[in-house]
Amino acid sequence: MNKISFDPGPFVIPMPVAIIGANVEGIPNFMPAAFVGIVNANPVIVACGLSPNHHTCKGIEEHRTFSLNLPGIDLVKATDWCGLNSGVSVSKAKAFRIFYGSLDMAPMIEECPLTAECKVIEKTAFNVDTVYYGEVVRIYIEEGALTNGAPDWKKINPLLFTFPDNEYWKLGDPVGKAWSAGEGFKP
Repeated sequence: MNKISFDPGPFVIPMPVAIIGANVEGIPNFMPAAFVGIVNANPVIVACGLSPNHHTCKGIEEHRTFSLNLPGIDLVKATDWCGLNSGVSVSKAKAFRIFYGSLDMAPMIEECPLTAECKVIEKTAFNVDTVYYGEVVRIYIEEGALTNGAPDWKKINPLLFTFPDNEYWKLGDPVGKAWSAGEGFKP
């Protein structure tokens, strides 16, 4: 198999789309982000790479909290609209039904099947983006998105994003059970 060399780019893997929420000057604001991932298990820490120029970052900086909302594929239009518009000129709070958990400055989206409220524990500024590390304080999952009391990714149906084609995707079918699919494999 021939491999072709590429310069580094953010197209290494498909990324889950999250809608990041924060209160900015007393108004809930949201922005889509794909540079999001879990970086620690206990406590659960997520990392979000965001351009500090985004209006939402003002609220994250001010209150040291944010929400992470995973939209299903049914929210592709609303999610993309949030990315096309700035909270400086448009109220994104009107796009969703909003609720709060224990962090009163981390607005969450009811329409998203899985949401989390996070408190900022650290940030790292790079030349383009700033990575906010958030400790997940609480997770909220729509009851209809559970199977036997656990998150069901087929029901959550998370929105995914890819570069360089700038496309939204949906999750496919499972292909094996981790920590058992390799049993009996012989290299």
